[in-house]
Amino acid sequence: MKIVIAMDSFKGSLSSADAGHAAAAGILRAVPDAEIRVFPVADGGEGTVDALVSGLNGSCRTVTVSDPLDRPIAAQYGILPDRTAVIEMAAASGLPLLTQAERDPMHTTTFGFGELIADAIRQGCRSFILGIGGSATNDCGIGCMQALGFGFCDKVGKPAAHGAEGLAQVHHITTDHVLPELCACQFHVACDVTNPLCGENGCSKVFAPQKGADAAMIAEMERSMQRFSALVTAYDPDADAARAGSGAAGGLGFALRTFLHADLQAGIDAVIRQTGMEEAIRKADVVVTGEGRLDAQTVMGKAPVGIAKTAKKYGLPVIAFCGCAGDGAERCNQHGIDAFFPILRTVTTADAAMEPEHAKNNLSETAEQVFRLFHTK
Repeated sequence: MKIVIAMDSFKGSLSSADAGHAAAAGILRAVPDAEIRVFPVADGGEGTVDALVSGLNGSCRTVTVSDPLDRPIAAQYGILPDRTAVIEMAAASGLPLLTQAERDPMHTTTFGFGELIADAIRQGCRSFILGIGGSATNDCGIGCMQALGFGFCDKVGKPAAHGAEGLAQVHHITTDHVLPELCACQFHVACDVTNPLCGENGCSKVFAPQKGADAAMIAEMERSMQRFSALVTAYDPDADAARAGSGAAGGLGFALRTFLHADLQAGIDAVIRQTGMEEAIRKADVVVTGEGRLDAQTVMGKAPVGIAKTAKKYGLPVIAFCGCAGDGAERCNQHGIDAFFPILRTVTTADAAMEPEHAKNNLSETAEQVFRLFHTK
């Protein structure tokens, strides 16, 4: 029996790799001759670097860049053996880097994220997986592009300010100092947000409030976004502010697609492609996935359903394990997961259930019992 295991992390408890190997250990007790491949899983958000670096024997690099308010911060990204850089924008430009009082999208910038990309280019990377979840910004990506050499200048040629404040100042765009290596780079953006840049479903109205924006700021940013998108369209007629994902990360999706010709795809799809997981699934008999909590949100683009979708292309059964099952978990059965199994075996506290060794044992023992069904005579 050939089995592919692709478990998302059990947040606060087990990494993707730990969960996958725990399930494998239990399965091998039930089916000793099973051929098992464990793949790292992440959806482009927090944990993507760790999952891919650990799963594909990559390395991490730490550099000092700018945080969302232009203060120095040590940020880490991954480099895979094929020199693909894996970068989470939240490492430099994420909302968790700010206190509640510091949240201000008029001034927060993606410049540090661009600095991470520039550093990876200097390290010889030409292929990139960019996770853009968890941003603190609404600057339409101009900070990131400035770090890569694009110029956004006001009427007298002075660089626009960082943050959404700068969008209103941009009069023309220059490319004189763009890093020449960019033309040889490929950018794959892990993005599960489908919002356009502007409008009622745009980034300013939907996401800016959680980043510290009040009603007046939202109105101002919306006007600036609309003006800036018109300017960018004049610069590049192929720019499309209405395209799904343009509003991701405060408009960063729009900038990455327009200036770096990046492709935006569901986070799990980017990981499946990078790891070669689909080819292994094609040859498998059973696929195992899961995450810490299965519920109604799982079917909204999360990793287990993305893996199940790939498995169903080849008519394979899909089993999921989870720390707990929440409201709406049964919807997973309509999205490719044939059966799911919570791993808790006794009544316990949340802290005890999430203790890593306890969670590993529970997962391993549950996997063993489930796969005994495959080995009955």
